[in-house]
Amino acid sequence: MTTHLRDMDSEVLTTLCGWLSEDQHCWLATVVKTWGSSPRPIGSLLAANASGQIMGSLSGGCVEDDLIEKLTLGSLAKDAPEIHVYGLSSEETEKFGLPCGGHLHVLVEPVVPRDSAERHFTDISTSLTERRWVTRIVNAHSGAMRLEPAEGHSPLAWDESLHTLTHVFGPAWRLFIIGAGMVSRYLAHIALMLGYQVVVCDPRRQLINEFDVAGVTLVCEMPDDAVKLYADDSASAIVAVTHDPRIDDMGLMEALSTQAFYVGAMGSKRTSKGRLRRLQALDVTERNLTRLHAPIGIPIGSKTPAEIAVSILAEITAVRKGAITLNASPSPSNP
Repeated sequence: MTTHLRDMDSEVLTTLCGWLSEDQHCWLATVVKTWGSSPRPIGSLLAANASGQIMGSLSGGCVEDDLIEKLTLGSLAKDAPEIHVYGLSSEETEKFGLPCGGHLHVLVEPVVPRDSAERHFTDISTSLTERRWVTRIVNAHSGAMRLEPAEGHSPLAWDESLHTLTHVFGPAWRLFIIGAGMVSRYLAHIALMLGYQVVVCDPRRQLINEFDVAGVTLVCEMPDDAVKLYADDSASAIVAVTHDPRIDDMGLMEALSTQAFYVGAMGSKRTSKGRLRRLQALDVTERNLTRLHAPIGIPIGSKTPAEIAVSILAEITAVRKGAITLNASPSPSNP
């Protein structure tokens, strides 16, 4: 059975809020800089309390154990934020399992249970739940922290001269799948393992009732209505995989006008040309049609449903990471 993996930032912040509500002294650790190879990316979070409990990960190795020891003994970030660097020596690199001589710069903030701190982190958690972006700004000298609205994702910024952290938090990545067939099952399984929230929409009640992937939100209605409700933000990807134009086309009409970072439809080149003609006849603008990835997926010679799912999620990942962009003309007359 596939277990749904919740967004780690949400897990960390929710846990931190829970500890604060219980009047526990806590810390929040953030990876603000790396050098060389790093087991976890910049922006990774870890929350800890005075009992030594943790949520999140900075390295997946011995760094966490050492950090907890320093925190609970009072030798690090006892009363004010501190930057701690792991991997400065070859001995330390070997001890903590950092690959290839990597360095890990971690901002550690003590979080005292008081109304302002609880409200600060609760507001971030609420923003994530409501799929809104928010910027957290921290002065590591004074410990002052504030929130500002954000338009979308941007990389974490650490100003060493001013000791200021600027960290944008946003909603979990979401995959909205139109169609509850076999390809959708594999898509859902793999997307969940990649940390996506998954919504499967199909107006055919029998297929929805038979869809047995745990951790998926199932929607039995026409996708043009559901797309706006579940996937109209820049952290969402939308894929149409029913092979039924009556369902796919209606969903794509709405999907192409959303803020979704990726919209794709399954089918051969010939099928994709026919789809473009139908969407043009439905008055979908040329500009919106340029957003459509079709045929969907990276060409890996995929034939089976599992291989097709891999190629689709590979393309979605590449688009999300900025590794590829869509440059082809939407004109159905193109070869």
